[in-house]
Amino acid sequence: MRRSLLWLLLVLAMAAQAASPDPASTPTVDLKPLQQQSQAAHLAALLLSRYHYKALPLDEAMSGKIFDHYLKSLDPEKLFFVQADIDQLSAFRTKLGAAIMEENLTAPFAIFNLYAERVSERLADARKLLRKGFDFRKEESYQYEREKAAWPKSEAEMHELWRKRVKNDWLRLKLAGKDDKSIVETLDKRYDHSLKRIARIKSADAFQIFMNAYTMAIDPHTNYMGPRAAEDFDISMRLSLVGIGAVLEEKDDYTTIRELVPGGPAALSGQLKVGDRILGVAQGTDGVMADIMGWRLDDTVALIRGAADSNVLLDILPAGAGPDGKHRLISLTRKKISLEEQAAKKSVLAVKEGNTVRHIGVISLPTFYQDFDARQKGDPNFKSASRDVARLLKELKKEKVDAVLIDLRDNGGGSLAEAVDLTGLFVGKGPVVQQRDAKGALTVESETKPGIAWDGPLGVLINRNSASASEIFAAAIQDYGRGLLIGETSFGKGTVQTMVDLDQVAKAGKPGFGELKFTIAQFFRINGGTTQLAGVKPDIVLPEVSDQDSFGESSFDNALPWSQVKPAKYAPLGDLKLLLPGLETRHLARVNKDRDYLSLQEDISEFKQQRKKNLVSLNEAQRRQERDAQEAKLKARELLQNAGKTGGKDALGGHAAPQNSLALRDDGLQADERNLSKELAAEKVRKNAKDVLLDEAVHILSDEVALAPAARISARAKPASPLMANSVALPVPESPGAKSCGPARPCP
Repeated sequence: MRRSLLWLLLVLAMAAQAASPDPASTPTVDLKPLQQQSQAAHLAALLLSRYHYKALPLDEAMSGKIFDHYLKSLDPEKLFFVQADIDQLSAFRTKLGAAIMEENLTAPFAIFNLYAERVSERLADARKLLRKGFDFRKEESYQYEREKAAWPKSEAEMHELWRKRVKNDWLRLKLAGKDDKSIVETLDKRYDHSLKRIARIKSADAFQIFMNAYTMAIDPHTNYMGPRAAEDFDISMRLSLVGIGAVLEEKDDYTTIRELVPGGPAALSGQLKVGDRILGVAQGTDGVMADIMGWRLDDTVALIRGAADSNVLLDILPAGAGPDGKHRLISLTRKKISLEEQAAKKSVLAVKEGNTVRHIGVISLPTFYQDFDARQKGDPNFKSASRDVARLLKELKKEKVDAVLIDLRDNGGGSLAEAVDLTGLFVGKGPVVQQRDAKGALTVESETKPGIAWDGPLGVLINRNSASASEIFAAAIQDYGRGLLIGETSFGKGTVQTMVDLDQVAKAGKPGFGELKFTIAQFFRINGGTTQLAGVKPDIVLPEVSDQDSFGESSFDNALPWSQVKPAKYAPLGDLKLLLPGLETRHLARVNKDRDYLSLQEDISEFKQQRKKNLVSLNEAQRRQERDAQEAKLKARELLQNAGKTGGKDALGGHAAPQNSLALRDDGLQADERNLSKELAAEKVRKNAKDVLLDEAVHILSDEVALAPAARISARAKPASPLMANSVALPVPESPGAKSCGPARPCP
């Protein structure tokens, strides 16, 4: 077996070399596994095969699943490998499990190296296509989503695919007003930067991708995190880090300051501003300056972060200065940075109906965060989502709001304990969720704290991105009859994960194994049902922005099935079903006259039709016609929306900003190619845009107040069961639109 494996690796290396169009122009990637990675993989396999909720043997069948997931992770859109590559790599299909158990990761790294080689070849070919130009009079189209497509059968078919891909990139820039010379410069730089990123790939990247192919072959929410990814996950849970308080991004090989965190050392110093570029980093005030030009962003962030009260010296090229501009040396003292942008926030919206004005308190909760370490150490002020919400509810009661809306849109989950505690703020003592472990034992997680923080009318706003802990909370509120659920059906994840530090398990002297997040239980509603696959269905349905066939638990091929258990012993606190017909009637009457709401429905319908079509024309005249028609529609819509709004107030009593959808038109650029000031201005436009769904949810809650003033609820005492304080329910990737520090946008 070993001889055949070595022979196959040699064949793959020769194939990659023979296929390379220009070896001098493509970076060579020859990554090799580290010993600690092989050991970490073996240790993870032992844990998963013994303690996972759906423990599966690491046999040839599982090896085949790992192989399929690995290829899908590397090349999901079938843009790099051709069928001949897949045929060659198929010799590894049954050997990946053995590679893990034998602590010999040569095979998965060989697959990754071939992938990197193919990426370099395709990008080199793309740069060559720029020299030839394109005929935009031809009638042809480009399929932009290829996840379900077959692998290209030949190099010629792959070349044709990339020809259309590059042509579409060119046409987007052309439609945005760029001339041919600037288009070639932009795209050549784009593809060159992609080549450089390939050259900067490390063995840790390849290992993490492979390990997640293994873990996610078991179930969609079991993941491996390398040391750096584990640190980012911990930051997202505790909402704090030690650093200088600057959000960074990579632009033209420069590490650029995108945002200064209020109250952080960088902002308080008064010496740094948005757009400044960091060229070097030194530790202390007299350390050796490391030149970070061209570095990966995560490497730069790791160098700037450090211990609290330690010093870091930055070599700064001021914003607006040319490459030869005068540098500035700035010394900062690292401090604990609280990521308040991702914490719970409140606002109060006023709804006017006739002569009556009702005030609705809105609490937005991006995640169910908790600082586990601080809590275990007995810190009385540990960061906690439920504690923050309790504080905000006190403030809203003082402001005499008529109802409270909890906005859980795009909240992917978090701490199970926080979901239980948050539910208790509205229902008091009692069961919240049931858990069934791998042995079939069923336990009930209950809120044990007495008292209710808010006993008035309550609503919960959810969407398809609301998952796990969000679903636990929403389902409990619905089962108790405690509040209205508004929005679209949630994600449908009904499993609980725990975090395991592999270094602690291995008792490793030198950290570096990473962490394992794996499924240990399935959760059930207190009514006995589960959110698994089905999600939580709202009482009042708003337009479904997400495509439920391609996003959500039901889109995974290895998700756990739906099931049910006996209901827990609980007493409903109310029954809102009698109110639903009246609320629905008012809702429909209102939205059928709401231009913004109708426009949103129209946009969603068009988007779904376009996605189903999955083709875009590469004919310039046709694309211009489509763009002009779309812009004419937007201008007409904005004229109606903005008519009479200048200086006036909108339906919620706030000042309405004029709409400017054309400011967000497609410019054909990627994020790191845009002028930073223009990008931030566009981001501000998006942030200030009217939230149509939130507005309607607030109106629905106002209707509830009008139809049935809520009676106060009495707190009740119920038996409690011990909480799994370190369990988490955060399987859904963070929204690409995250605007602050964390895994999606690292910052020191």
